[in-house]
Amino acid sequence: METLLYILHVLVCLAMLPIILLQSGKGGGVNAAFGGGGSQSVFGGSSGASSFLLKLTSGAAILFMMTSLGLSYYSSRSKSVVGDLPTQQQEAPTAPGAGVPATGTSTL
Repeated sequence: METLLYILHVLVCLAMLPIILLQSGKGGGVNAAFGGGGSQSVFGGSSGASSFLLKLTSGAAILFMMTSLGLSYYSSRSKSVVGDLPTQQQEAPTAPGAGVPATGTSTL
């Protein structure tokens, strides 16, 4: 299921790029670059095309947010790799020379 969400998320991201770039903003968008000018001749009429692109953008944005939330949900439920490591028991630190038998004792 998570793999399906990843694939859908990437496809929505790739679909949003041309959808957003085709919309004409204050500068005319990509339409002006291809000779369309401000008339929005790529999609015909001005009101129908902007309405269609607006609905398409809204739908893609909603789908993008839903897949993002789904992926974050699956991510939060997965186990951590670090949490699965066995814990090592640490020995209590000892003073240097403590518990070491004396080998050569000198008597005075």
